[in-house]
Amino acid sequence: MTDYVSTTPGLFPLPDWAKDDLSDRKGHQKGDLISGDEGEEITAVYEDAREDVIDLQREAGLDRVVEGQLRWDDMLAHPLAVHDAVETRGIVRYYDNNNFYREPVVTDDLGFSGDVAGELESAADLTDGGLQAVLPGPYSLSDLATDEHYGDDAAFLAAVADFLAGEVEAFPDHETLFLLEPSLVETPPDDGADERASEAIDAVAAATDADVVVQPYWGALDEKVHAHLLDADVDAVGYDFVADHEANRYLLQEYGTKGDVALGLADGQNTLVEEPEAIRERADWVFEHLPVTEFDTVYLTTNTETFYLPYGKFEEKLAALAEAATLPEVTPA
Repeated sequence: MTDYVSTTPGLFPLPDWAKDDLSDRKGHQKGDLISGDEGEEITAVYEDAREDVIDLQREAGLDRVVEGQLRWDDMLAHPLAVHDAVETRGIVRYYDNNNFYREPVVTDDLGFSGDVAGELESAADLTDGGLQAVLPGPYSLSDLATDEHYGDDAAFLAAVADFLAGEVEAFPDHETLFLLEPSLVETPPDDGADERASEAIDAVAAATDADVVVQPYWGALDEKVHAHLLDADVDAVGYDFVADHEANRYLLQEYGTKGDVALGLADGQNTLVEEPEAIRERADWVFEHLPVTEFDTVYLTTNTETFYLPYGKFEEKLAALAEAATLPEVTPA
């Protein structure tokens, strides 16, 4: 019997009260203060906001609870942006949208940081199970960064993977790890590099006993990239059925996937809130077009991060996902 699990890829919007509090702190602008050593007042705001978003997920009934990544002003680049071996330089457009991040330039060996592990420790203290860790995948993190130390794309990717694996080893107990890999879609790796990307994901996944989900988004994977990703020793691959449902359906039809699957069915960037029944109907539409429809676990999630959304709409999206996972299978009209 298939287990439907409601979750998100994290990177939540700040609660409105937290935005107001942070804007009152002199000098706090996006990407300005988050360096890993914020002052006590800033730290207290983020701690209270973390508690709010964890309570919200519990109240909504989500099966997996994330820390929220509210401090990640640099989005997926955050784990490098706060690292001692990294210099943050100019402002760079975050993929093809109106968000920006500080360019992380790696200038020395990427040793252990512990920044994300510390966040998860705090989150674990607020949960009673169902904790989900969130990280950028190694390919996307290396794609967002600039290397001025390792000197070779392959060596740099391997170093980023080793860095992330070391961070994961320090995580508290967690049920699921989501590795977010939009760069696999946005700037797909060339021949040879696609296999190295899969090996890098393997290295990170091997650092945890939790179920590992690799979630690309903002489109569909190239067929060869998809094939190499299926070779990775992970539990599930995600498919963005908001940005490109036909191409992702084709990948599943032609090449299959892992024993578990993650379906990006709610729009993480659009304020229109999907009805729970519509989310389940979309899942059923996917399965109706597959030769094999038996999965051990189906993760129902937004297709992208949700920091794009107004907080009230974000709350409604979480509730819709949670309810969708509890509904019986339905047949689309």
